[in-house]
Amino acid sequence: MTDIRDSAEYLIKAVVSDDSQVSLESREENGVIILDIVAPSEIVGQIIGKEGKIIKSIRTLLNLSFPNTRYLLQIKE
Repeated sequence: MTDIRDSAEYLIKAVVSDDSQVSLESREENGVIILDIVAPSEIVGQIIGKEGKIIKSIRTLLNLSFPNTRYLLQIKE
C-alpha cells in the first residue's frame, strides 16, 4: 500500500461485512485527490458508524499515513 487510494480501500473493505459491494473511485482535481466510496445504503451505515466514528477514524488514519497529501473522502450511495 503505497498510495492513499489503496490504503483507503483496504481500510473501508476491512470494516464492512460484504466487501464485494463496495468500490472506491479516485480522481484528481486541482491537486486534490477525490476518493468516492460507492456502496449500497445498507453498507454505508457500516462505513459511517455510530455518530460517524468509523469514517472519522479512517480519515484520521489516512491523515497520519499521508500527511502531505490533500484528499477528500466522499460517500456515494
